[in-house]
Amino acid sequence: MGRGAGVSSSWTEIAGAVLGLIQIVLLVRRSVWNFPVAMAMVTLIGFTLFEARLYSESGLQAFFFVVNALGWYQWSRVRGDDSAVPVGWMSTAARLQWAAITVLLSVSLGWVMQRFTNAALPFADSAVTGASIAAQLLLNNRKIENWVLWVAIDVVSIGLYLYRDLFFLAVLYVAFLVISVIGLRQWSRVARADKQNRST
Repeated sequence: MGRGAGVSSSWTEIAGAVLGLIQIVLLVRRSVWNFPVAMAMVTLIGFTLFEARLYSESGLQAFFFVVNALGWYQWSRVRGDDSAVPVGWMSTAARLQWAAITVLLSVSLGWVMQRFTNAALPFADSAVTGASIAAQLLLNNRKIENWVLWVAIDVVSIGLYLYRDLFFLAVLYVAFLVISVIGLRQWSRVARADKQNRST
């Protein structure tokens, strides 16, 4: 038993973890069907996180549900004949803007959670939440940088979930970390290939 609240694993945590693995594999393959699977996953994980008093991340799941529905629509409009979507990198200026917004959002949310709730780990929880919002929006817009953010998020989340005794979610995020690295390499390779095809 860790230093967390001793929250026992529930069927929502286990089912959410299984759906999460399915979803990220579909995402690496640039399949539009990752979105409906993600919508089911975040619903289940939202209940689990609320029980663990990780309120920022619990509320984040509602945001994820909405933006995954939006992503489903966006990707459906641009996918090719093979059901995969085109991807690309952001400009340096865009990266700096996104970084500044993410830090501001994370710190502000952390202050609110610390000041007005009994959140277990307000600033760590909010840092994951702020970065996850940015990563999901970048994912919806098919930007490769989303994977860089997810790698960082996965590392922090593993420690956070172990601290709160959410072992199935911790294992899920170990798998997410491995697959996020694979996703970064896969999307980078696809972007290079697309660039070469356009230049020939």
